[in-house]
Parts: sequence; structure tokens; C-alpha cells
Amino acid sequence: MGYATARSITLTGASGHLVDVQVDVSQGLIATMIVGRPDPSISEGRDRCRAAVTNSRFPWPVTRRTTILLAPTDLPKRGPHFDLAMALAVLAAAGDSLAPQGEPTRRLKPDMLADTVFLGELRLDGGLRCVPAVLPMVMAARAHGIARVIVPEPQVAEATMVPGIEVIGARSLAQVVAVLRGDEIPDAPPVDGASQASFLRWRGEDRLHDLDLADVLGMEDARFALEVAAAGGHHLMITGPKGAGKTTLAERLPGLLPDLTVEESLELTALHSLAGVLDPAAPRLVRPPFFAPHHSSTRASLLGGGSGKVRPGELSRAHLGVLFLDEFPLFSSDIVEALRQPLESGEVTIARGEETATYPARTMFVLAMNPCPCGDYSPSAGAQDRCVCAEVKRREYRRKISGPVADRIDIVRYVEPLRPHEARDPLASPEPSAVVRARVEAARARQSTRYAETPWRLNADVPGPVLLSDFPLTEEGRRLLDTELYGGSLTRRGATRVHRLAWTIADLFSSARPGSVEVDMALRLRTGRPLEARWLQERSAS
Repeated sequence: MGYATARSITLTGASGHLVDVQVDVSQGLIATMIVGRPDPSISEGRDRCRAAVTNSRFPWPVTRRTTILLAPTDLPKRGPHFDLAMALAVLAAAGDSLAPQGEPTRRLKPDMLADTVFLGELRLDGGLRCVPAVLPMVMAARAHGIARVIVPEPQVAEATMVPGIEVIGARSLAQVVAVLRGDEIPDAPPVDGASQASFLRWRGEDRLHDLDLADVLGMEDARFALEVAAAGGHHLMITGPKGAGKTTLAERLPGLLPDLTVEESLELTALHSLAGVLDPAAPRLVRPPFFAPHHSSTRASLLGGGSGKVRPGELSRAHLGVLFLDEFPLFSSDIVEALRQPLESGEVTIARGEETATYPARTMFVLAMNPCPCGDYSPSAGAQDRCVCAEVKRREYRRKISGPVADRIDIVRYVEPLRPHEARDPLASPEPSAVVRARVEAARARQSTRYAETPWRLNADVPGPVLLSDFPLTEEGRRLLDTELYGGSLTRRGATRVHRLAWTIADLFSSARPGSVEVDMALRLRTGRPLEARWLQERSAS
């Protein structure tokens, strides 16, 4: 008869909580009970643990009452990763009754489980299996002051991304017991890799690596808008007839973004681990992601959700990267309206029954849409004749993008198909992505210095009141913005976004503070009015 505690982690959204797996082995009605709000995968773990313990040649307390408590009891617990902690706590609580004959000093003592978090699903033969979301659980363990974690062997690389914590990989329950006792490690079969490993490589994510901004001819206005969006993390809406180059521009935006910092890489990789889509072959993500979900995607797949456990969707998986929503008016209206929160706050909150999960979604939205259902409408002379849509159809199509959603977009650009003289211009020399990315990196470095003592990274993150008080415009720039605001051309939210854009433009032009020129350019980007050619020439010359 005895008592022991092992520790594991439970996740609620992007938050991790330390769980004490407390086991009491005592006299009473013979049974094994698991209490503390376990889900079915944990309740079934009772049988997995018993089989794993006995098949590892450790006796199970079959003549005792075994009570397993997952504390704190107010938190729901989910996932089979509690198996290892439960089995070890049972072995330690049983004490001398489980010690092999003639070897009483080699029993597993309760104090051997201290300062360690155990993560792993048990097979019936005592072997370990990989579990999802190891990285965020190890991050949570470090945040709670845990010094050591034990994980399935294939997931050591993922767990060691978290600095300042000892990570031990194991293949079986017997190996973990040997590590805790300080014995020689017994041999065990290798652990299979995570089941979410991709097996289809016909397209791959490397496709975007071959795309360069130098392939885009003409469209200087849209190219500059792309550069500003990349430099400040701003949302972008591109409209234009079919074949004008909307997708071409959007797919080249990730190539303008710098590599993720160590902190950003860990944050994004943890989200992908939570979603269960982390590639075991390359667990660490170092480049900003790019996702382009189809307009028929469900709300749960895009925003996050699911039955039972709430998982992050494409929106959060694109955190710190680009989410391209092509044919945006064709997305269902509930998805369009649900984007208000992430567009404004950079996070998404999902409530399912008793669980409420909040995931970061500091994503650059790129929305692309045709001007009409047939995609041929254009205000240019002669082009309008090709459109077969009635005006009422065009208005109905555009009305699918509600005013509150459109008001949360920073940059609006209209693009047209390439003209013949632009396609055959021998003097044209479009800048490659590497040149533009260097300017973006320099602009982001200025933002990093400016916001070093704040919780923000980019201009797009800074709240409006803070912009007005700590990072104001020049007097000329403020007057120009106030004229647009109080003249009814901008909402208060729109004025805040113009203020942010002006700071990004100032960072690109190495200006100390946004003035009337930067505000004028920001207003044009915001309202969709064309930019002046001299500004683009000055930018290229610099």
C-alpha cells in the first residue's frame, strides 16, 4: 500500500497546464479507478497501462484498490499521452509489493518521479508510441519550472527545440523505469514515427521557392503595395479581372518575408504541433508559411474547431505568414464575417461545449476577388464589353464583402491584365525578390528597434491609441489625415490603419517620422487610388 505522484501536461487551446497524476494503492474493493475529468482516451488507458506493465514483467496490484486522480479536477484532460505517467505512478505507489524477489533496493520509489514530466502513449507490449503536440507541452513544462521531460524517442528533436530543459527519449516503459532507477538501459524495438507524417509529395511546399518577383512584368503599383504589406505585416485586398495576376502576386509575397526568428519559429512550430501536422522529418519551421485554402473549406478547417478536442485551423497554421483567400466572395458568409476578429486582433477564439480555446493568428491576409461573377468586368475602355453580368449581379457579388470586413483591410489594389507594350519592353528590369526582401528586412529591423521595449513586432500590431500618443505623425501629416477622417472618407479604424501604413512607408524610405508624403501614399494604398510614378521611381533609385 502506498502513494505516488507523476506529472504530465494537459493543453487547453494554446495554454498548457501541469497535471499531477496521483495514485493511491490501498486495501478495499479491488478495482482500478481513474477520476479527475478524463476523456475516453484516458479512461481506456487503464487497460493499456495494465497490459503494458504486466508485459514489461512488472506485476500490477491486482489484489488492491488502485485510484488514479488527475489533478486539478476542474480541468478537462484529453489524450493518450497520460499513459506513461499513470503506469509509472502505479509502479511507484505499489512500492515493495512490486519489487522483484531478492532485489528490494531496485524498486521504483516515489521520489524518483520528482521534477520530471512524462509524455507518451503505451502499447500493450510496453512499448511507447508518439503523441501529438509534444512541443507545446514541453514549453508548458518549462514554464512551470520542470527540469526534465521524458518523451518517445522519435520526438526528442521536437522536444529539444525548447531551451533550458533536459529531454530524454525512450522506447519502452522498461527503459523509462531503468532511467529513473539509474540501471542499465534494456534493449527495445524502435518506436514508430508520428502517424501524421505526409506521404504525398507530388506538389509539395517547395513549389513556392521557385517563384520570384522578377517574373512579374509591369504592375509597379501592385508590386510596391506588396512590398509595403510585407514590411509592416499589413492585410491586402487585390481585385481585378481574371488573368490579371492576382494569384501571381500573392504567391510571391512569402518570398519577400525574412526568415523567422528563433522565438517566432518556436511559436509557429508549436501551433503546427498542436494541429497534428508537424512533419517529423523537419520539425522546426524556419520560413513564414503560406496557405491558400479553397473557397469550399469549412469554418472548422479554416478557423479551427473539431469534435472533442479543439484544434487550430488554417488561419492559425498561417501565423506569422500569409493566408491567401482566392475568390473571396465565394467563401460562405459565416466564414467571411467570422474573419472580423482575427483581422482586427490577430487571434481567434473558438468555443465548443465546455472548452474555449484561443489561438494566435497574426497572419497577413491576402484577399483576391474578381470584379464580377464572370471575371471579365473592367473599367478600362473596351474591356467592359466582355462582361456578361448585369449591373445588379455585379453589385450583389461585391456586397458579399461586408463593410466591417472591408474596413479591416489595410491595402486595396486594382490590377489589370498586362498590356502588350509592357510584355515586350526591352528596357524593363523587374526587381527580383531578393532585392525587395533586403528592403523589407531593413524596414523590419527599424520596427524591431522602435518596439524593442513593447509587446509588438510590426507596425500592423500597434494599437491606435499607442500610435497617437507614442508614435505620432508630423503636424503636416496629421492635418492631412484629419482632413480625410473628418471629411467622411475614412472611419476611425481606417485612420488608424493609414497611420500604421505611413510608418511602414517611412521605414522603407528610412524617414525618421511619417510626414505628409508618407500619409498621402498611405491614403492612396488604403483607398485604392493609384500611386504617383515619381514616388515609385524614388523608391527604386534609393
